[in-house]
Amino acid sequence: MGLVVEDSVQEVRHSQAMLREHHSAIRLTITIVTVLVLAGVFYQRAAYNLGRIDYQNSNFVFFWMAGRMVLSGGDPYNSAQWLAEHDANNVTWHPNRIFPYPLPLAFLLAPLGLLSLDSAYLIWQLISQIMIAVTIWMLLGRQREPRYQRMFIPLVLILLFFGPVYLSLQIGALGAFTLVAVTAAIAALDDKRSLAAGILLSLTLLKPPQGLPILVLVVVWLLSRKDRKAIVGLGVGAVGMLLIGMLEDPLWLPKFTASSQVVMGRTLGVQSNLLGLAYLACGGNVSCMWLCGGSAAIIILAAGSTYLWRHRKDLVPWEAFNLIIPTAFMSTIYLWSYDQILYIIPVVWIVLRLIDRTHSYIASFAFLAVLVLVSFVALVIQANTRSDLTSLLTTVLVLAGFAVMHALEPPTGTSIPTS
Repeated sequence: MGLVVEDSVQEVRHSQAMLREHHSAIRLTITIVTVLVLAGVFYQRAAYNLGRIDYQNSNFVFFWMAGRMVLSGGDPYNSAQWLAEHDANNVTWHPNRIFPYPLPLAFLLAPLGLLSLDSAYLIWQLISQIMIAVTIWMLLGRQREPRYQRMFIPLVLILLFFGPVYLSLQIGALGAFTLVAVTAAIAALDDKRSLAAGILLSLTLLKPPQGLPILVLVVVWLLSRKDRKAIVGLGVGAVGMLLIGMLEDPLWLPKFTASSQVVMGRTLGVQSNLLGLAYLACGGNVSCMWLCGGSAAIIILAAGSTYLWRHRKDLVPWEAFNLIIPTAFMSTIYLWSYDQILYIIPVVWIVLRLIDRTHSYIASFAFLAVLVLVSFVALVIQANTRSDLTSLLTTVLVLAGFAVMHALEPPTGTSIPTS
């Protein structure tokens, strides 16, 4: 009798082991197929843009040239050297007298300068798409239910046609890097690694017009949570970038500030923020724009700060950033549609909440369809009018989606569990 029981136990264990091996083989196969499908899609998009976009006269060429100059001992903040680099690489578009981004960014992207322009442009697109996929994977990875995980490939493929992503890839913008940094910071805050989160969030300062209002709201929220380590991390990261830039040019910060004022001056009133809306409402009167738009921006920032403070116990990090990002982008003084790539963070949350509320994927796909359509129409309008004001509708859609879905959930902020 004992032998029969022992044999039965061994058979059960053998069956369980076989089942585990079978499940492991299925997961491995799914992983391999997913990687191959996305690799093919990513390369196709990158090659398509390489063959059709004038990347030699796009934002990307500035990153590439700055990287080459740093590697060769040049100074991207030296006007004569910067313009000479344009001539040396047959770049006919030179709207800026110096590198129009914070100098530390030139060091970060220096490896691109080792490649030819076409190779660097292709590789940067691939890296950007990988960072977008990693962001979505990280966000979904904080969920426990398989019904959320099944959204990975659909989300990646659909969001490649999201207007900010579509344009970011074409012009070789920095947004995907900022996106993955903010997502990693959210994960670090969830895991109680506040110092690391603060350092990661300081990287948003590589795009100061967007980074500063984001960090204003973040600091308010961190103070409400008494998270001093994260604030220290922000300071450490900011000072570190300042010092890195000073190694190349001790006066880089005032030079960058002066250059930024010139850039913003020639693009006033055509961007997707409250200042752009005020410029339209004021009939092009700049003084009226600053008064009305600036006042509206301050009010929105104050309202967002108040909400974050009062609901500090209700908002988990992901939810807090769902509010912080669109609020900051409405209030910033400088914003283009490609900067809205950060909306992927609240969009994924809204999609999961729709699945959670409706127990179906239909509502999620409907929201994504509307989002893609609105953002793409805004791109078409921008291409034909040179005004990006319509992209403000994308911000309104994302902010409204978050507000509605957050209002429907219990006031614990934990309806979507995190690991």
